[in-house]
Amino acid sequence: MTVGSVETRTDFAPFEARLGDGILSRDRMVGMPVFRIKREAIADALRFLRDEPGLRFNMLTDLTVVDCIGLHDGDRFDAVYLLHSLERRERVALKCPVPEEDPFIDSATPLFKNADWLEREAYDQYGVVFRGHPNLKRILNHKEFVGHPLRKDYDIYKGQWLSEADDLLDELEIRHRLDPKPRSSDRETMTLNMGPSHPASHGTLRNLVELEGETVLYAIPEIGYLHRGFEKSAETHEYNQVVPYTDRLNYCSALINNVAYVKAVEELCGIEITERCKYIRVIITELSRIMDHLVCNAANLVDIGALTNYWYLFNLREKIYNVLESLTGARLTNSYARVGGLWADTHPEFEDGVKMLLKETPKHVNDTLKLVARNRIFLDRTVGVGAIGTEEAISYGFTGPCLRATGYEYDLRKELPYDGYDRFEFDVPSGHQGDVYDRVMVRFAEIFESCRIVEQALAQMPAGPVNVEHPSIIIPSKKETHGSIEGLVNHFKIVMHGVDVPKGDGYAGIEAANGELGFYIVSDGEMKPYKCKVRAPCFQIYSAYPRLVEGGMVADAVAVLGSLNVIAGELDR
Repeated sequence: MTVGSVETRTDFAPFEARLGDGILSRDRMVGMPVFRIKREAIADALRFLRDEPGLRFNMLTDLTVVDCIGLHDGDRFDAVYLLHSLERRERVALKCPVPEEDPFIDSATPLFKNADWLEREAYDQYGVVFRGHPNLKRILNHKEFVGHPLRKDYDIYKGQWLSEADDLLDELEIRHRLDPKPRSSDRETMTLNMGPSHPASHGTLRNLVELEGETVLYAIPEIGYLHRGFEKSAETHEYNQVVPYTDRLNYCSALINNVAYVKAVEELCGIEITERCKYIRVIITELSRIMDHLVCNAANLVDIGALTNYWYLFNLREKIYNVLESLTGARLTNSYARVGGLWADTHPEFEDGVKMLLKETPKHVNDTLKLVARNRIFLDRTVGVGAIGTEEAISYGFTGPCLRATGYEYDLRKELPYDGYDRFEFDVPSGHQGDVYDRVMVRFAEIFESCRIVEQALAQMPAGPVNVEHPSIIIPSKKETHGSIEGLVNHFKIVMHGVDVPKGDGYAGIEAANGELGFYIVSDGEMKPYKCKVRAPCFQIYSAYPRLVEGGMVADAVAVLGSLNVIAGELDR
């Protein structure tokens, strides 16, 4: 198996002419072409790729660092930028060598707003300094943490306790200096914490807000501590052993996480899954999308006082859980997907269970819409609240319903179809002004579209195996294992050494419920991922929370937070 070639329609000649000897080499990885760039040229490279009319790589999909100490000679770190041209449906990656003895690189925050948190994460986990960043401080690990945990030489058994919680006042002072806000009076402002000990703060999230009356002047978000160290754990487990860890990312739609992860590994291996597997994955993905949207909208509605709707939507969610539990054997964290296929095929009653859901779902959603669609309280609490435009949303890295709510109809299932999504007829719902109302209504509309997709997938479901026939990917059947020496050897090899993944790196993203969920995986040819970086959609979306709530009322901050669907397990990993 070899890492596949990358097809691209983009003419990079203007870029190569502009950068000149700032380009060290041109390479490729699974999913996109790659340019290795000198670090003194990285800012110019990012700006040109973003602004040049023939290129327009206008979204920074992700930014991470690779500790190359076990990969190759040369500089210890590679800063990796994954860029996406939404207009032309193309991707490109930039890699920038960074030496260990002087680990700095220019910040991309003047170009992409989501670079703020992405660079803080890279600094926190690897110790690479982004020169010119407005507030380069830790974001996932606490303020007293020593070292950088994703470096290969970090002692993972070294416990580090936090003796005193961060008051976040230093960040508030930075905001005062960089972004002074006019005040309507001379009265004293109030500083208080919203969360984490409150149902409307959604899990471990905490926001320090400065209020003038009930108006939010400044909001300083803190992710909190639900960290399980997904990316570090992935480096110490075989590829299929990582699947249960993906369940704990967005646990409201765990099966989507399974599918996204194994898809990234499959592309690295050059595997094409079976037709039946594609259709089953589509069905479980869309049912999971429905569940996720139900949780998001139900929680958001109850946050602003609409309790009855919560029961309508959560009752439906329980019915979906019943069907998925009968398929996977687990209710919340399913661990159903495998590299090259699935844990098992569907059972005889599965199709009837899904058809029942297709009848139940519109009823529950329509009953809810009757209560809120023209409800004056709901409209007052959502219309015009937390609005954001398309260009700014893209700069913040918005994807999924939050981006489509701005009126930009971008959906990876349509634009870069995978798993046969191009065979199904469905619409891409969008909003108008990117406010709380649009984000809620886009999710409701997507539930109906997911039902359309599931109905078509059931009708077109082909027969055949669900797993690929590949001796170094899928464990042989019991008959093969017990009946032939080849089967026994292959069984032993996969159990003892895991999936055979070639050397290389690659990125694959799918349209998850919250937006683009992607995995950037580096393989050194061994039995475990050398690196596994999650492109968690709500990490970048949540970084825009201050922008969305500042200038609004403190009650609006609750409605905005619920509309973003921030899932703590996906946020902090």
